[in-house]
Amino acid sequence: MRLRSERYVATFLDPRRGFAPARVPAEVRWDPLTGRSCRLLPEGTIPRPAAHDLRELDARTRPGCPFCGEALARETPRLPPELHAEGRIRCGEAVLFPNLVPYAPWSSVSVYSPDRHLLPLAAITPRLLADNLRTQAEFARTVLGHDPASSWISVNANHLPPSGSSIFHPHLQGTAAPWPTTAQRELADVPAATLREYVDAERGGERSLGSSDGVDWVAAWAPAGIGEVRAFALDAGSVAELTPELLEALAAGAVRVLRAYAELGFESFNLALTGRPLVLRLAARAYFGDAGRSDVMWLERLHGDVATDLHPERLAERVRAALTDF
Repeated sequence: MRLRSERYVATFLDPRRGFAPARVPAEVRWDPLTGRSCRLLPEGTIPRPAAHDLRELDARTRPGCPFCGEALARETPRLPPELHAEGRIRCGEAVLFPNLVPYAPWSSVSVYSPDRHLLPLAAITPRLLADNLRTQAEFARTVLGHDPASSWISVNANHLPPSGSSIFHPHLQGTAAPWPTTAQRELADVPAATLREYVDAERGGERSLGSSDGVDWVAAWAPAGIGEVRAFALDAGSVAELTPELLEALAAGAVRVLRAYAELGFESFNLALTGRPLVLRLAARAYFGDAGRSDVMWLERLHGDVATDLHPERLAERVRAALTDF
């Protein structure tokens, strides 16, 4: 397994040092699975994530929230009776219902709880996440029983505004379609032997975050987002095939990563869980500086590359240090 990288040095006359010559090293890495590239910048290049007043946002967005309390029953749609007799799928505190914004022929939203409008990263528990994922797995199985062609299934999260969420109340989103997204297609095109070679090569190494219950966790060699962490369950086929044990393992591991993000100053994240093979991906999201600069610019949005100063090896050190019980 070749982990490709190229180091480069930018040279210029630095006005911060009286226009003395400066040489700034950086690195380009290529993802061994997808071929996508990223830029690893010197640590400290990007400002620290800007903190939000989450309690102020909570108070401002709670009135009129369609996912809160009794409003959920009145203001969210129901699944068609031929798909689910009760109209909504429940597990623990989690509730799933159709998405009013249909990103796919079958599109869902599942809230962690109608009573949890504010849910900081450090407050997400394995139980809350596992129950929410369980509603999505049941949704996937229900859809496949009704529409077998919609076999490209994903579970996703935009947690808080920096991640792209339009509703503050924390939730997951599910999709099922007859066609893959770009990322689903890229991963599905990777030969199974290459996937196993990659996981085996990273297992126990400097970017490894541990392995348990059939899941291998690793800080991505060439991250597609800030602090990207990947979990591979190569013996599982799809979200619809999630066993209770595997679901619990994914939730427990993801919560540990989210707590590490919180310790690094991040309050927001994206999540994607896809099948063929079963891969869970997490990335931290943030606004930076007083001006609220986004972490996505031309490089990410239009070129498909990422620029980050949080190197995978440094991320792995921080995660392992913060999560001694991993």
